[in-house]
Amino acid sequence: QVQLVESGGGLVQAGGSLRLSCAASGNIFSFSGMGWYRQAPGKQRDLVASITKGGITNYADSVKGRFTISLDNAKIKMYLQMNSLKPEDTAVYFCRGWGISYDYWGQGTQVTVSS
Repeated sequence: QVQLVESGGGLVQAGGSLRLSCAASGNIFSFSGMGWYRQAPGKQRDLVASITKGGITNYADSVKGRFTISLDNAKIKMYLQMNSLKPEDTAVYFCRGWGISYDYWGQGTQVTVSS
């Protein structure tokens, strides 16, 4: 059984910063890739940023230059540094880890940015 647990969400004012963490536990040694997704009320779940085991990153246009994804392969832990937060960044943020034959999601952490 593999679990992904997010932490670090909360309430922040516009222009502020938050750092999300995603920790993996269970019978897993590594993922081929990991990513952060977010879902605002009434909207679909969208990719925010992803990173491969080799460190190749990809960002949604809306967060480029503001968010930074990183990965600690040894600890199987992923981070999302979010700077210059905007009210439109408000959403539940989900962690995802995948491989050739598996795909796991966390339960999500709420991020609320007030104007």
